[in-house]
Amino acid sequence: MELSTAWLEWLVLGTGHELMLFASVGILLMGLDDLLFDALWLTTRRRRSALFPNTAPIDGRFAIFVPAWDEAAELPAMLRRTIAAWQGEDFRLYVGCYPNDAATLFAVSPLVARDSRLRLVIGSREGPTTKGDNLNRLWAALGEDERAERMRFAAVVLHDAEDHVHADELRLYRRHLGADAMVQIPVVPLIRRTERWIGGHYADEFAEAHGKELAVRSALGLPLPSAGVGCALTRSALALLAIERGGEPFRCDSLTEDYEVGMLIGAYGLGTRFVDTVGPAGERIVSRGAFPGKIEKAVVQKSRWIAGIALAGWDHLGWPGSRRDEAGLSASRAWCARWMLWRDRRAPLAALILLAAYAGVIVMALGFAGQAFLGWEEIVISDGMRLLLSFNLLLLCWRLGMRGHFTARWYGLGEAIVALPRAFFANLIAILAARRAVVLYWRMLRSGEVVWDKTDHPRSEAIHEDAFVRRTAR
Repeated sequence: MELSTAWLEWLVLGTGHELMLFASVGILLMGLDDLLFDALWLTTRRRRSALFPNTAPIDGRFAIFVPAWDEAAELPAMLRRTIAAWQGEDFRLYVGCYPNDAATLFAVSPLVARDSRLRLVIGSREGPTTKGDNLNRLWAALGEDERAERMRFAAVVLHDAEDHVHADELRLYRRHLGADAMVQIPVVPLIRRTERWIGGHYADEFAEAHGKELAVRSALGLPLPSAGVGCALTRSALALLAIERGGEPFRCDSLTEDYEVGMLIGAYGLGTRFVDTVGPAGERIVSRGAFPGKIEKAVVQKSRWIAGIALAGWDHLGWPGSRRDEAGLSASRAWCARWMLWRDRRAPLAALILLAAYAGVIVMALGFAGQAFLGWEEIVISDGMRLLLSFNLLLLCWRLGMRGHFTARWYGLGEAIVALPRAFFANLIAILAARRAVVLYWRMLRSGEVVWDKTDHPRSEAIHEDAFVRRTAR
């Protein structure tokens, strides 16, 4: 028995020690990075309390861009909600469709025929192409309308086919776009009770990312990534990007063209602002939307984000000061911007560390089992490792506490309690998504083709109203 298990004992004990060491050091470094950012968040809270511009609101018509592929089930309801919410506002909503998406075309055509504020744009290429390509077709249609009507739009607002817009959203944009080139409002995922453990992890992550990450970047005047929804950009800012790209402001070869647009606008020295505030009725002005509630769909969506931001985004944007001289970034701000880019791009490394941590726990558990039942050598944990594990445990408790805090601010105490065990599902999805993102990025490099890897969302109409965010901003 001893001979037959000697090799297994050596493999388990040796592998377990190395995995735990790698994971512990990685968790320590990531945890210290997060702790430093949390300290920055605490120190900028007073600065974030006074984010109201002194400039006059901008006038003019707004263009709303809604790219669509295979959205027959969701898009008509979104258009009706938006038209009803923005009665009295001066806007034109552009819907981007494909000639081979007959279901979506038939679903929205009756609405377009009845309301002159809706403009259906059918591209010449069959879909799906990329979201950036779809948005560029809408940009071209906007230019055609301006020339035909001898007018000029003031700004462009980005939304998706499953969004729930806020009635005061456009008024907020008008107030803030007088001072900044881009304004982003919080994105609030809707929680479906039947998919609480998978879909709900989006709520936890967005609550922390938009309650802390974007708030700090905005307070420090750093380039701000666009979320692609609940985002408004001045027409002149998009025109600046279009000049550099041959008339098209959005990258057609990117999986996260919205993220890159925001970062580039900030890098050019134009103002970008994250605004978390309340409307006249006391409700937070946010963009709500449904997110995947099944693990396989969540992995698809997260892998697209990782591939676009952490991998391809590195190619497209580089690092501040490394590929271009950003006129709007001083040396100190450039270093801060690099730090933020590192935080955006660390997802694959974080997933690898998480995988090593979970694997290390399993292997070490096998080692203790072998020690108890097979007489294996006693596992000895050094004092240094004990200290490292203890400190990491404190960092983990702090991290979970911060996540629970932000979830509680947006969804209440009940969801904050669920957010703590839900972190395991978030980690599992992150590991699977990172693996898929690497494969996806490799295929993009080999083929040179980027396709809209769109995720199917649950019907937001079926999500209970009590899952919506009712809490107000501070």
